[in-house]
Order: sequence, then structure tokens, then C-alpha cells
Amino acid sequence: MTLPDGPKTLPFLQLIQWIANPLALLETSRQRYGDPFTLRLGSFAPLVFFSNPQAIQEIFTAQPNQFDTGRANGILRPLVGDQSLLLLDGDRHQQKRRLLTPPFHGDRMKSYGQLICDITQQVINQWTIGEPFAARSSMQNISFQVILQAVFGLNEGQRCEQLKQLLPAMLDVAGSPLSSSLLFFRILQQDLGAWSPWGHFVRQRQQIDEILYAEIAERRQQTDLSRTDILSLLMSARDQNDQPMTDTELRDELMTLLTAGHETTASALSWALYWIHSLPDVHHKLLQELDTFDDTDLSGIAKLPYLSAVCQETLRIYPIAMLAFARVVKSPFQFMGYELEPNTLLAPCIYLTHHREDLYPEPKLFKPERFLERQFSTYEYLPFGGGNRRCIGVALALFEMKLVLATILSRSQLQLVENSQVKPMRRGVTLAPSGGKWLVATSQRQKAKIPVQV
Repeated sequence: MTLPDGPKTLPFLQLIQWIANPLALLETSRQRYGDPFTLRLGSFAPLVFFSNPQAIQEIFTAQPNQFDTGRANGILRPLVGDQSLLLLDGDRHQQKRRLLTPPFHGDRMKSYGQLICDITQQVINQWTIGEPFAARSSMQNISFQVILQAVFGLNEGQRCEQLKQLLPAMLDVAGSPLSSSLLFFRILQQDLGAWSPWGHFVRQRQQIDEILYAEIAERRQQTDLSRTDILSLLMSARDQNDQPMTDTELRDELMTLLTAGHETTASALSWALYWIHSLPDVHHKLLQELDTFDDTDLSGIAKLPYLSAVCQETLRIYPIAMLAFARVVKSPFQFMGYELEPNTLLAPCIYLTHHREDLYPEPKLFKPERFLERQFSTYEYLPFGGGNRRCIGVALALFEMKLVLATILSRSQLQLVENSQVKPMRRGVTLAPSGGKWLVATSQRQKAKIPVQV
């Protein structure tokens, strides 16, 4: 088998660069070797990266038995557990996906709208006028509270407070490129006591597990059919054999939702705030749209065209996930002129697809108008992955993102701190804005009374 060409540096050095500066590695590799190209990242199997929409369509629409995906996600096992949807393949994956999808759609999802706005207002109230704050920390606070209340139905009590402390701290095990190395190098995953990085992580995870299992046990003993939180809905779900999820399955899916559902949204919101306040024209257009709309119509806010375009462009220019889930070839497969053997890894690259000049002219510029001028296919624009592995929480994530931004912009006047530098950086397996206090509230804002044009 001949794989596409790629960098000739040692695999260990490629992995170091992939951890420390992934965007530079992706862009220089495509520029030098074309599309597709192959990266050899340490001891991992070679990955074939590609951004051609036709190739992405071929992968996303292939028969499910052509590829495995779960077994390529082993790097996530310490965070989400063996029974997570992310690590399953074949029939087990399809069955679990059918169980998990309903709570994230329809009226159930919309019922969280007022909750999202109320939590956002609580966080806004904590900002001190004239005092810079860490945008990502504030957005993480919002998204985590939404997850706690929407997924768990927890808004008070000891378990709620414990999770608020423990989970963000545990996720900081991969909060920077350096600490992300713990996920990529198994040799570093050694429990050498509570003061060692991995030992600290393991003990925090154990404490979280105890809380989750205690909550599950209490729910099983005290069934409340009136509850609409996602945990209650999952506990009432039944598979094709009329069997409920086990405690371990529930725990792993809860960890999946907690880690994937609030980290990613927090990063996306932070990027949106950065771009909106970097570009006065974007800020002005967005405020004009929000000021002419009834802010009590939450479903309507989520449909506002320019707000939607700003969110789409935010997720285009720096997608939170740089890659869609890698596909593992299960039988000989012809792909872009190559004959690929079983166990080859195919990596649809979201970042490179979103930066193709032929799709997005001047791709480094933030231009929401792109999404008002044309509609992109799911193989050209794929911030949530695609095919049978598309994120099941897309609707809730976008709904939350729009309501949080609308609430903040309507009620606060913000600006970037002068000379602040905000750059993309690795955070675990995701791409996040750099930290620091780069945003400041200058005043509260009253909604302008602009007549609606008829």
C-alpha cells in the first residue's frame, strides 16, 4: 500500500508539533504535499488528512460497515469511559445513538431557552464595569450551569456544588498544549500519587464518578415522571429489547455530555465575543438586528439571519474540533486514487475544509456575509462532523450559542482590552482561544428603540 505523501520528520517530532502548533502543521503540510497528505503522529497509526468536499461526501455517505470510528477515539477513553457513544462501533453505536438523540430535539430542547437566558444574566451581573475579565471562564461558567441544569436537572444542593468544583478542574488536565500531552503520551498516564498530574486526574475522576453514581441510584429509587432533564429521559429510554441503560452506560454518557457539551460551547462563545468586538461593522449590524426584535421570542431569536451567520462564521474560521472523527478502513478501499488497506485511518479535516480558497475566498477574514450569500453543503461546512458520527447535540449547542450572545449583547457594552492578543491554542483535542482577561464591560446597555421597517 502506498499512502499519500507527508512530512518526513520523525513521527515523535510530528506528534510534538501536532500537540504544540496543530494549525501550522496542517497548513504547511497541505501547502507542501497537497490534498490528501499523511501525518505520522508518534506511535499512532498513520493518518490520511483530506479536505476535498467530494472525498468527505464519499466518507460520510459510505455504508456504516465500511469504517469503524469508535476504536479510533481511544484517546478520549480516560475522560468518557468505555461505554461512551464516542467509543462504540457498529450496531451498538447505532442503537445507543437512537436512544440518545430524542432529548436533544424538538420542544424538549426549546424548553431550555429561558434557563439559558437566566443563567447568562446571572453571569453578566458578576462583571464589574471597567474591570477586565476572562471571557472563556465566564462562558465556561454559563455553559457548565446549562449542562448541569438541562442534563442533570441540578441547580442546587451538595452534588451540584461538588460538580461545579470538580469537573472544570478535572478537564484542566488538558487545558493547555503542554498538559494535553497527558492524553497523547500513554507513558505519562502513570498514577504516581495524588501530587502527580495523572494521579491528580484519576482522583478527581473518581470523586466525580461517586457523585454521578449516587445521583443515578437516587433517581432509580425515586422515579419522577414529571422531570424533563436529559438524565431522566435517558433513564426512561429502552433499547430494542426493552432494556434500560446500565449505571455504567449512564455514567459514561453523562461524562460525554459534560465534557463535550460544555467545553466546546464555551470555546465557541469566547471566539464569537472576540470576533464581534474586533470588528465594529459586525458588532453594529448585530446590534441593529437584535434591537429590532422582540427579545421574549426565544425561538425567533435563534432564527435571526445575521446572528446565525455570525455563529456560523465563528465555527468556520476556528472550528472547535479541527477534525471530524477519524474513520478506520475495515476492508480494501479506493480513495482519491489510492488503494487503502484495512486499519488505515482517514481524517476529514474540518479546519482545512473551512479554509479552502475555492469555497471561502479570503478564508482568514471573518465575514458572516458568506452565509447570507450562499448555502454550503454538509461536506463543505462541517463544524459538528458528519455522517453517522455527526454531533447529536448540534441543535442545543447552536440554540444556546445564539441565546447567550443575544443576551450579552443586548444588556452589556463590551470591548477588547487594548493590545490584547487572542490566538488559537490546543485545549485537549479541541481548538480554543488563548486565555487571559482580554474583554472588559464598559457599561450596561439598554435596548435601543429602533422602529421595525415594514
